[in-house]
Amino acid sequence: MTKNSCKIIVVGGGAAGMMAAIQAARRGAAVLLFEKNEKLGKKIYITGKGRCNVTNACDIEELLSHMVSNKNFMYSSFYTFTNEQTMDFFENTGCPLKIERGNRVFPISDKSSDVIRALSREMRRLGVRVLLNARISELIMEDGRAVGVFCDGKKYFADAVIVATGGVSYPSTGSTGDGYRFAKEAGHSVKEAKTSLVPFEIEEDLCRKLQGLSLRNCKLTIYNGSSEKKIYEDFGELLFTHFGISGPTVISASAYVGDQIETHPCKVSIDLKPALSEEQLDRRILRDFEKYQNKQLKNALGELLPKKMIPVIIELSGMNPEKKVNIITKEERKKLLTAIKKFTITTAGLRGFDEAIITRGGIKVKEIDPGTMESKIVKRLYFAGEVLDLDAVTGGFNLQIAWSTGYAAGVGCVSDIEEEKNYV
Repeated sequence: MTKNSCKIIVVGGGAAGMMAAIQAARRGAAVLLFEKNEKLGKKIYITGKGRCNVTNACDIEELLSHMVSNKNFMYSSFYTFTNEQTMDFFENTGCPLKIERGNRVFPISDKSSDVIRALSREMRRLGVRVLLNARISELIMEDGRAVGVFCDGKKYFADAVIVATGGVSYPSTGSTGDGYRFAKEAGHSVKEAKTSLVPFEIEEDLCRKLQGLSLRNCKLTIYNGSSEKKIYEDFGELLFTHFGISGPTVISASAYVGDQIETHPCKVSIDLKPALSEEQLDRRILRDFEKYQNKQLKNALGELLPKKMIPVIIELSGMNPEKKVNIITKEERKKLLTAIKKFTITTAGLRGFDEAIITRGGIKVKEIDPGTMESKIVKRLYFAGEVLDLDAVTGGFNLQIAWSTGYAAGVGCVSDIEEEKNYV
């Protein structure tokens, strides 16, 4: 294919949009990318707490197992542009990577800006034209085809349009749902956008008392509030905040139980000592009580619990913090044990889009070709990234969705156009 044999417009300069632009340009297309912000990759910049968890180095089947919505849709694009290919892409574009705990992949520099720079350099090398501060008002469609966009009162025409505008999470980065509107105007169905990978708000004031306390090894179990049926369970890190709870276990849980928490309160049970059975924990408490037999309860739990947690656990147990441990009964120890093994709080909802890492919902994937990301409703209209109804848990999986769908759209649109020209 000769250079500039087709022209592609990409709407959105995030992960999926930049990858789509690069792949189309690598195949000889003239690419024009529109970004509404003053710079590219604003959401990439804040991912992974500014470090950017680029992808996950697990095998493809495990990658798929971490998908929450529409896993089957991702088979084609995950296998076409794998996580290994993603890592090779960044290594070859001047962003060396490292693999950390849980197969999470980060830039060696620990700077998300290096990921953005690598993408920007490659676009410049390929001659991708980038328009910043460019607001697309609508897509231009003729005879059932996408042929361009309206931007700031001007018309821009192309052989194909790729929409990669993101969802509505972190709206300060420019993710304000524009792509959903474009899709609806084109005749697509859009599943309601909701928060995902987001902290929980908690009814009880206990969390405020524990604000800032991080638990490294705890077990989180969530029960449906109305039926007391277990709906989620995980093990790992948890953080208490002024509004409730956060941390990796909570963030991941929101992807699976967000709908239930939004509709009614759920019970969250935290096992502070999951490595110990109730019998083992009771023996441990007895040993501590023997060691500190002349001390008050509030001063005898320092080796078992974080200092900040002690008064809260005693309050939950209903015991007198001034009581000497040498006169505490077996029944009272049982109450203490229950408070430690079943620290129970009640959800009051999820935090908002300002704190949601990703968006649940989006353009329904049954209306999208999984191999090329082309709309099944409008020819030469493609979608990629978070604008689609695709989401996964934390760990680099959501960015891999962006890279893989962006790749599929960039390659697919050029291939489709060339195939049509050859056929004609």
